[in-house]
Amino acid sequence: MTTKSSNPTSSGVKLVTIGPEQAGQRIDNFLLTRLKGAPRSLIYRILRKGEVRVNKGRIQAPYRLREGDQVRIPPVRLGDRAVTTPAERVLRQVEASILFEDKRVVILNKPSGLAVHGGSGISYGVIEAMRALRPDAPFLELVHRLDRDTSGCLIIAKKRSALRTLHELLRESRIDKHYLALVKGEWHGGPGRVEAPLKKNVLSSGERIVRVDPEGKAATSLFRPLAVNPTASLIDIKLETGRTHQIRVHAAYEGHPIAGDDKYGDENFNKQLRTLGLKRLFLHARRLVFAFDDDGPHIDISAPLDASLHDVLTELKLEFHE
Repeated sequence: MTTKSSNPTSSGVKLVTIGPEQAGQRIDNFLLTRLKGAPRSLIYRILRKGEVRVNKGRIQAPYRLREGDQVRIPPVRLGDRAVTTPAERVLRQVEASILFEDKRVVILNKPSGLAVHGGSGISYGVIEAMRALRPDAPFLELVHRLDRDTSGCLIIAKKRSALRTLHELLRESRIDKHYLALVKGEWHGGPGRVEAPLKKNVLSSGERIVRVDPEGKAATSLFRPLAVNPTASLIDIKLETGRTHQIRVHAAYEGHPIAGDDKYGDENFNKQLRTLGLKRLFLHARRLVFAFDDDGPHIDISAPLDASLHDVLTELKLEFHE
């Protein structure tokens, strides 16, 4: 896909030529991916008013795009503010975090504190930054998500076919996902399998929280201790399912809440770790291993821990070799 801007500094109108990856999409769904954060009501309004044109003509929401179509996308405002472009500092941070890239995917070492996408009061995230960095990229979509405070391996698909394949691999648990977590106390024994169903709840305050509940969805995590002492343990965690907050809830359920977790953690433990320099959740998506097909090469990517987390391990005298 080729993206052209028509005097973007004054009008903000974009002219986008549809490539093979976008062909077949409904125009409303296409606009939702291009105008991140825009509600559907706004998308339908600009379609009804004719502000969106395909090949210079009006179209309706069910219209399916064809390769070669030229789409006119008007500038939009969300409430009283325009769709936010990520700050230059964030763009540099995201660009520097790229671990691997080929024609199908980009894999990043997502920084802690940066959301994967905008929404719910967040102006932008990793995916918006990548689209700003690659304005001519025909397709960029998140394959999966990480919590805002979790760092590590994050996959972005560069082709719709790659996104479909990776979603299938995730459903079939054919992507090995390993995390590093620093948890409270001494982990006794060797590797352990945690099978505890998880259910999303909303508190009276409106806060969303996940709890172990027999009526919840099945969730399985494999915990393997790497280094332990009476204060804390460093654990490798492999996910067999990918539920919201799964590792954090399973760790707390086992009596070993994750350091720096202000939702499911231990307040006194968190205070103790702050005196050692921990300023974030100690949860890191350490490694991803997968193959696009049975006969193809394996993609095996590891994301290094940042220096601040290494410093905490040094203070705790927990030896760990990546």
